[in-house]
Amino acid sequence: MTGRLVYLVAGAVLGGYVVHRLNRTARAWSPEGIADRVEDRVADYRAALREFNEDVHDAMEQREAELLRLYSAERPGPGRLPRPGRAQIETRGANGAPEMKDGR
Repeated sequence: MTGRLVYLVAGAVLGGYVVHRLNRTARAWSPEGIADRVEDRVADYRAALREFNEDVHDAMEQREAELLRLYSAERPGPGRLPRPGRAQIETRGANGAPEMKDGR
């Protein structure tokens, strides 16, 4: 009698667990469950993209500040002499090529 009672309780517990897992799986594969998973992934990707954009923006600002320091130091302003040891910048065309005014 005790053995049957043990098997009855074990069967009830196992059956409850199986039903719980099946309901959970059915909810996960329902349209609402799939939509929730996709929404979570999209939120993760948006957060990663936002972080990437912030990193790129910070790097861009650093590079811009570096270039401004570099090129503002090379251009002599009114009453300032160019720094010794630095080559003078020649003015050229828009793309850096020499201007071709006389056709040569």
